[in-house]
Amino acid sequence: MSKSSLNALSVPRALLKVAGPMVVGILAVLSVGLVDAFFLGRLGGDPLAAVGFIFPVTMAIGSLSIGLSAGANAVISQAIGQDRDDDCITRMGLHAVGLGVVFAVLAAMAFFFLDAWLLGLIGAEGGPLEEALTYTPWWCLSFPFLVTLMQCGAIFRAHGEGTTAAGVMVASAVVNIASTPVLIFGLGPLPEMGTAGAAAATFLAQSLAAMLSLTIAWRKGFLAPCDDVWAELGANARSIGGVGGPAALSNAINPAGMAVVTGAVASVGAAYVGGFGAATRVESLAMVPMLALSAGIGPVVGQAWGAEDHDRAREALRTCLLICVGYGLAVALALTFAAGPIATLFSEDETSRQATATYLRIAAWSFFAYGILVVGNAALNAISRAGLSMTVSILRVAAIYAPLAWLGVTLFGYAGIVGATVVANVAAAGMIVVAARRSGLMASGGDAVPAQA
Repeated sequence: MSKSSLNALSVPRALLKVAGPMVVGILAVLSVGLVDAFFLGRLGGDPLAAVGFIFPVTMAIGSLSIGLSAGANAVISQAIGQDRDDDCITRMGLHAVGLGVVFAVLAAMAFFFLDAWLLGLIGAEGGPLEEALTYTPWWCLSFPFLVTLMQCGAIFRAHGEGTTAAGVMVASAVVNIASTPVLIFGLGPLPEMGTAGAAAATFLAQSLAAMLSLTIAWRKGFLAPCDDVWAELGANARSIGGVGGPAALSNAINPAGMAVVTGAVASVGAAYVGGFGAATRVESLAMVPMLALSAGIGPVVGQAWGAEDHDRAREALRTCLLICVGYGLAVALALTFAAGPIATLFSEDETSRQATATYLRIAAWSFFAYGILVVGNAALNAISRAGLSMTVSILRVAAIYAPLAWLGVTLFGYAGIVGATVVANVAAAGMIVVAARRSGLMASGGDAVPAQA
């Protein structure tokens, strides 16, 4: 196994090496959600509303695996920066994948038995609930494969292999997108599965992609046999969990907050849930470059921090934050004019279209702030300061977004929810900058004590 040191490259080149390919990979993965919404919207209002209810719940569960991958990325990238031996780094990767799979199986089993209750909590009932319950069993089957795929992706990025991680993501998305309409509407001997077909396509794609990731990681030596595979299991579990636990909660709190906000949207009407869900998918698509930066900044900052080059880590964060501001404002301007035509792609219902367009025209002006949040969170996770990022995420959702959304819908209807989104994003961006300064990542002087992997 050859260790790729991003520290040998300039900061812009290192970020481009990891984040550049991830733009394509994340775009491909997020396109799957848009394709699901497009084809399910052709089935009628209930399937589209069902996806609107499912999305925040599955994202909340799935975001826990993002936390675990953040833990894997942090400890492995710091270990590479510290120039630790190959066997030690390989064991970290094996332990990260193993821990992830155990967690995924337990989480999938819990959701399988609690899906109706959880969906009911956020307002799903009648037709939308029935449609959603045909989707969740297939999603539960796919979740362990998703976690395996994400852990392998974190390992690839920690080694500077952004192209490999993105290539697997693209392959998964291609299979998913190609099979979605076939399984939803049926073709030849394949029966029409309806809403369940979208989840079955996800299961097919993620299971194949997980096997591909494991094969590549094995051949590259990232998950190869090593001396005494069980050595340091406890220490590695603590290190991964020390970052992964808070990072998991940090990532889970956002979609959990979305579930609460979706409940507020549901109080206005089911058509608004469909429109809101479509708008948040477009938002995710618009956020792709900033999500790619958050994926790229982790290994760049982690390797620099492991090598005790704190100035380099600060430069990487500064660069990414400036990109978030410039790109985010450009997207806001574009969506102000394109929101109406975009909304027509997702539904034939006029109310749903208006809900989608309203969100995009207003909330887009805070996308730059949300980008600052996700990039700042990733940088803090990379230096094992996940507790700070977790605190900001919890405050954003529990103290600002959810309360303001319910207050807003009470006073102003759906527009009040959109306004709450803007306030929450801008406030969170300010808080993450403060957290970065406290950690030493944006300090004007002095130096923070690096956390050890």
